[in-house]
Amino acid sequence: MPASTVASAPLSPRQILDRLVKFPTVSRDTNLPLVDWVEEYLAGHGIQSHRHYNEDGTKAALFAHAGPWEEGAVVLSGHTDVVPVDGQHWTSDPWTVTERDGRLYGRGTCDMKGFDALAIWALVEAHRRGVNRPLQIALSYDEEVGCTGAPPMIAAMQGVLPKGAAAIIGEPSTMKVINGHKGGTGFHVHVKGFEVHSSLLPYGVSAIMEGARLIQWANDRNAMIQAQPRAPQALAFDPPFTTLHVGMISGGTAHNITAADCRFALEMRVVPGEDLEAHAQAFIVEVARLDAAMKQLRPEAGIHLDRFFGVPALTPEREGEAEAICRRLTGDNATGVVSYGTEAGQFQEAGYSAAICGPGDIAQAHQADEWLSLAEFEAGHRFMQRLLDELSR
Repeated sequence: MPASTVASAPLSPRQILDRLVKFPTVSRDTNLPLVDWVEEYLAGHGIQSHRHYNEDGTKAALFAHAGPWEEGAVVLSGHTDVVPVDGQHWTSDPWTVTERDGRLYGRGTCDMKGFDALAIWALVEAHRRGVNRPLQIALSYDEEVGCTGAPPMIAAMQGVLPKGAAAIIGEPSTMKVINGHKGGTGFHVHVKGFEVHSSLLPYGVSAIMEGARLIQWANDRNAMIQAQPRAPQALAFDPPFTTLHVGMISGGTAHNITAADCRFALEMRVVPGEDLEAHAQAFIVEVARLDAAMKQLRPEAGIHLDRFFGVPALTPEREGEAEAICRRLTGDNATGVVSYGTEAGQFQEAGYSAAICGPGDIAQAHQADEWLSLAEFEAGHRFMQRLLDELSR
């Protein structure tokens, strides 16, 4: 715990947001100054928080508990990292919240420091009120680079805090309740060929042409998937099926030399109810088959895979508690799903009921002049006030 634990007046959600945005917690950099501030702020209001560091100690998740020291807490979950501003044209300082025309501009205001600020405010208020059901916060790192920080954080929470029951992940959903999303995984692919003059093609190995076989495999698998009957759980999604995609490719030296290298990334977005690992393993098997064939021509050739993210789907729950809480507090009775991934599936996989509900529109995330409307922020504040009322009963 920080040395300075002198109590101060509680900050408003807006004041907390102002402080959080000032920390440039781009995923490639440390988030420790932000974690230091949150830890000290909570300690100043009598709340002990706990850290879990990444492997090199440059980043940390933070989690804390308010209310009775017992199981069954509602968990408010957000990530602390943001995407870069490099190459974007901002009309105001991205690291300062700027209010104009009913909007709060700044990197992370929407995705998702707006929710983080509300969660921190709610935890302090829960402690001050003395709620009857506990409330927890869980602030992760490295969500923006593949949701890699949440699983070790969730594991670290076990045995340190009483086990929570319902996790509300505050990704921007315009305060609509999201009860399902696709899972995802991705591979960085490096195809290593063997250079010869293109007139001697059979004696070399073109990394680009061999890589194209893998991309065609993805095309063929997409066609196979889309030709199959739609599973009931997939019908709510747009598109209502699993997809495989290659967005960038590089390689080659000259038009008349077989390419020595080819690099691309393949991602998969897998609907709930399908086995994400089965899709991943099908690709791994195809890579192994092609790798062996390349090595028969030139032992130096081959394919290296680096799996860079894996996010489980959020599966709609039958009578799920997290969804029920969000619906009571928002009055939203519609069913909502999204095709992007979040940490919600990771909480669900760890035994929590999970749903997504947070202020802001995902369309504003990652953009230059990212913004969160004041109306959305205020709706998030009302949500937290109602949650506190419910926990106090």
